[in-house]
Amino acid sequence: MRFVFRMLSLGMLVLAIMAATLDAIQSVAASAPILTPLAVAWSAASPESIAFVADTLMNRVHPALWDPAALWVLSQPAAIVLLVVALLLWMIGYKRRRFAGRFTA
Repeated sequence: MRFVFRMLSLGMLVLAIMAATLDAIQSVAASAPILTPLAVAWSAASPESIAFVADTLMNRVHPALWDPAALWVLSQPAAIVLLVVALLLWMIGYKRRRFAGRFTA
């Protein structure tokens, strides 16, 4: 399972770098900082999946999860949200080192 979480973390990190690169290119072209919200990036990539997630959260889980929590996350910059998700997935898949050391019996 650690391998799966670490690979998912790597995928999220790649997506975060791509989003940050696109924001940097747009910022240089506009001569002003531009940060693309996660909702805009997600709806451009896959509008059906964002509608599915919204429907699932509102109808099957709890409507209060969509209004304050999910809408706040979707309004944040895509690169930052993806970096946080990558960090959380990496932390789940992290293997702790032994306390005593490598060569103890």
